[in-house]
Amino acid sequence: MSTSLEQPEETASGHGHRHLGIALSVISIAQLMVVLDATIANIAIPYIAHDLHFSKSGQSWIITGYTLAFGGLLLLGGRVGDYFGRRRVFMIGVTIFAIASLLGGIAQNEAMLLAARGIQGLGAAIASPTALALITTTFPAGKERNRAFAVYAAMSGAGAAVGLILGGWLTEYSWRWTFLINVPIGFAAAALAPMFLGESVPRRVKLDLPGALSGTLGLLGIVYGLTRAADPAAGWSDGITIAALTAGGLLLAAFIVIERTVAEPLMPFRILADRTRGTSFAVMMLVPAAMFAMFYFLSINVQNGMGYSSLKTGFAFLPFSFGIVVAAGIASNLMSRVDPKWLAGTGTLLAGVGLFGFSRLPYETSNVSSLGVNASYVTDLLPWILVMSFGMGFVFVPLTLTAVHGVSEQDSGIGSGVLNAMQQIGGALGLATLSTVAVHATNSKIAEIFDKAQGLAVGPSGPAGDAAMKAFQNDAARAAFAYGSTHAFVVGAVMIWIGAFIVFVFMDVKHEEINDTEPVPSVTV
Repeated sequence: MSTSLEQPEETASGHGHRHLGIALSVISIAQLMVVLDATIANIAIPYIAHDLHFSKSGQSWIITGYTLAFGGLLLLGGRVGDYFGRRRVFMIGVTIFAIASLLGGIAQNEAMLLAARGIQGLGAAIASPTALALITTTFPAGKERNRAFAVYAAMSGAGAAVGLILGGWLTEYSWRWTFLINVPIGFAAAALAPMFLGESVPRRVKLDLPGALSGTLGLLGIVYGLTRAADPAAGWSDGITIAALTAGGLLLAAFIVIERTVAEPLMPFRILADRTRGTSFAVMMLVPAAMFAMFYFLSINVQNGMGYSSLKTGFAFLPFSFGIVVAAGIASNLMSRVDPKWLAGTGTLLAGVGLFGFSRLPYETSNVSSLGVNASYVTDLLPWILVMSFGMGFVFVPLTLTAVHGVSEQDSGIGSGVLNAMQQIGGALGLATLSTVAVHATNSKIAEIFDKAQGLAVGPSGPAGDAAMKAFQNDAARAAFAYGSTHAFVVGAVMIWIGAFIVFVFMDVKHEEINDTEPVPSVTV
């Protein structure tokens, strides 16, 4: 999901160029572990929520807590690698990730699990930027390094699909294994790193800690405020909600001031000055919201509403990965003949259509005797999964290239890092916003269902006991969640279509200009 902020020019030791196959395995497996953790917990959410008694608004934090810490600290993680040496920092990052995974696997309550997810995000933000940089540190220029980059990109791209399938398989045994599986992998990567990875020469660059803290805490305040607003016990007028949103806004304003004044900012504003680049960054904040929403809301509806097992749910999303890979390949070939505006614009339109298609999910909330989700995977979900995946493939390829087009050599790494941070932050903010929409609609529909049910029979022969009432409540919750999800999908589709408008109006770079630019490292999609 990330690239290094700067590529090291020399190594501190020469042993890094031996056993290159093992070195590449260490880097790639660690990167796969970090990437798949953004999706591996999606399928486990219903089980986690049941066992740890999560609130409806708190469930989205299982995903948001990780991506927010990851995206918010990503740029600082790269700088820390510059400062202390990338192999050393890589080892620290994967170790933190492994320890946090252990805490998540043994979590006994909501607070403990969410804290573990945040610490996982911290470990990922430290390990991920250094993982790609270690390829340059360890592998000699030429065929070996090119092959390593290709394998790394494949691992990053496969992360989402592997996460869903692996999450489904592990959840069949226990949701706790979706976290515990990282423990031996992380410790093994940390142990093997000194033997097979080269070290970079530490560069005493200035760490922008005020920028990192103000930016990350500001985002945390905004996301927390949006999530708390979805809680019926709080709402938009709640004092803590208002305080969180206000503090978040002020901290983000402070972040902007800091980045404009420090000598070595985490996000140099010169990177955002170009019209095409600024357009790419803006749209790359909107698009991940759609993908996060699809995985989050559909995985819950498919399991709770349609009765799929966790493993079957993981495979249900496999066509999305195939579609995005095929579309990305087509888009790569078209880039030599078609301007990025038309590829990315078409992609955002398609992604919005796919997300809107999910809003037509069949469910029943009006008849209290037949509540539930009545969807068919083949007719109601699969077509829109494919449409959305093709749209995403057409978006990510051109926008990745336009995001770094024209960036000076000294800023090339920073440009890629900012792009990755935008994706993670956009996904976190988007999921928080759409979760707020969904929870409000869900709670409203549940209240409506119970109002209609007053005085009516909830079982074959009337209110016949606790079992009948519990079954009725479960059916009502599933149907209401599907209703709330459809509202989130509509709002998400509008967000993506706004992205299409931004692309068509503001992006003006030609394909001839892009093709004259040196290839850049792959960015995770």
